[in-house]
Amino acid sequence: MTNLTALAADAFIFGYPLVYNVNSLQVISGGGMGSLPATPFNKFGFAQKLATPSDPFVSVNNDTVYALAQLDLSGGPQILHVPDTDGAYYVLQFVDAWTNNFAYVGRRATGTKEAEYLIVGPGWAGDNADNLTVIEAPTNIATIVGRLACSGPEDLPRVLDLQKHFTLTAVDGNSEPSGIPHANPDLPKPLQFWDELRLWSQAFPPAGDDQDYLASFAGLGLLDDGDPYSSPSPELAGALGEGLAEGKKRLEEAARAKDPNAVNGWQMSLHLFDYNRSAFSVGAIDSDEWKIADRDDAYLDRAVAARNALWGNHAYEAVYPQVYVDDRGEQLNGAHRYEITFTELPPVDAFWSMTMYSMPEYYLVDNPIERYSIGDRTQGIHYADDGSLTLYLQHDEPDEPDRRANWLPTPDGDLRPMIRIYQPQEAVLDGEYTLPPVRRV
Repeated sequence: MTNLTALAADAFIFGYPLVYNVNSLQVISGGGMGSLPATPFNKFGFAQKLATPSDPFVSVNNDTVYALAQLDLSGGPQILHVPDTDGAYYVLQFVDAWTNNFAYVGRRATGTKEAEYLIVGPGWAGDNADNLTVIEAPTNIATIVGRLACSGPEDLPRVLDLQKHFTLTAVDGNSEPSGIPHANPDLPKPLQFWDELRLWSQAFPPAGDDQDYLASFAGLGLLDDGDPYSSPSPELAGALGEGLAEGKKRLEEAARAKDPNAVNGWQMSLHLFDYNRSAFSVGAIDSDEWKIADRDDAYLDRAVAARNALWGNHAYEAVYPQVYVDDRGEQLNGAHRYEITFTELPPVDAFWSMTMYSMPEYYLVDNPIERYSIGDRTQGIHYADDGSLTLYLQHDEPDEPDRRANWLPTPDGDLRPMIRIYQPQEAVLDGEYTLPPVRRV
């Protein structure tokens, strides 16, 4: 591998989250996703139901109703209004163009009372006439990922009514946003990736020392103006193609790598989303405990997070344990039946659930009872006399009523369950609490 190819592979890992994220937010803003409607920038789009397999999004959750807003702050600030949710769980997670979580508003971070915030772009120095709490975004393009807890269809009317009171309003005097630059559509697909990375990293430069790292890729044309990839030198074209392939290989290997700290097969991923090291605003914890110290580790983890769980929260907001293998260490597959028994339920200040996903897409799984997750809010779930809870993971419907009540249907191929623990207690975050194995029966 040439030095230029190795550089391109590193650049792919660094830039993949930006390119994947901006493409995703443009697709969702322009065409919607499932019940999330197409919504212009600087407006909220609200899902009208809990997610189903018709929402083809990586590791989409089935616990909350989504509220999504794509921000373009290049024209000026936006005023965010949130209603009083009367103690009900919700979170608005703020994600910059590079997928860094930089702010949180919601039950854990700011409480559930009615409030307003001023969202501003990087380096903003305007007036805050109403003395609102300021949320500063590190890039002009950002995403608000809202999750409003919904315990099921019977709770949906409350959530749909609440949605009406989450609003974004442009500040008087805002100019027209500059939007997202478009890559050269005539380039071969591999070179389009590099052109998007070049354009978007210049339009939405990263924060902190990431800027210095970006500058190290000057030899790949990422700092160039004009159209550098329409007729690259043979050496550069080769390096970009080979580096892209090598970077993808590295990412896929990391995305499937076994966690050496996994317990009973469960990968807790407590620090997978700690790659933000320099931009913190309201509700985001700025401490070494929640930062990945090694820069290269942070970039790879960020790419893996974008690949496997785009727009995931920090663990102090929600923990996402995932498991690929059974108690024998073998890949979980719908050809087999499994059980998992919780003698101690996950310790939470909000709620918890288990969601079933197919592989390798990590999408929700179609099933005859339309159950995609199960947890402490599932109606009719059956607990043993000693308070323990056994869930049954299998493709075919169980015969016994108690087992049917606790059944989470699986696909007929490889699968990956994920548990979500909202507002986890300290026993989860410090590793004292461990999840039981998934037993093959």
